[in-house]
Amino acid sequence: MIDSFFEELNSEIKKGVSERGHPFRFITMATVGNETIARLRTVVLREVSEGLLLTIYTDSRTQKIKHITVNNQVSFLLYHPEKLLQLKVEGTAEIVTDKKRLIETWKNIQPNSRKDYITNISPGSSLKNPDHVEYVEDENYFTMIDIIPTKIEYLKLKRPKHIRALFEKVNKEWKGEFLVP
Repeated sequence: MIDSFFEELNSEIKKGVSERGHPFRFITMATVGNETIARLRTVVLREVSEGLLLTIYTDSRTQKIKHITVNNQVSFLLYHPEKLLQLKVEGTAEIVTDKKRLIETWKNIQPNSRKDYITNISPGSSLKNPDHVEYVEDENYFTMIDIIPTKIEYLKLKRPKHIRALFEKVNKEWKGEFLVP
């Protein structure tokens, strides 16, 4: 019985990439670097590969990259408002260093979207006017982060009883157990 809930979460996460407008396309990511407080931001889920490997894109100069360099344990929060389904994903982040993969992915990014990765100064830097962002022409700061999930907590809000389950990866296989909602 628990396997059906894992299949549902697996399917819904993959729809975040494949279905336009799916609520799992934009997800909340948390990192903790040297600070004692978690930093949250919305990221775009770009790829879901074998074993539920999750991939996001970012500028290599962002705080999330600095945090992951110090502490590569991250978490995601995904929420589907129509299905009342919440997923909390914990895992290990790896900054992609495979040049071929980065180049191939960069080639497939739409020219207008490339602006997110070619600003003259790093994201989060102070500006006097948001209309005066400058871009570089001959380089980019595009990078990818792969997240290898180790735990996924499933919560389905429904009446008369909510359903909550925890799935953990043990020896490359997902094992699940029900939890009190």
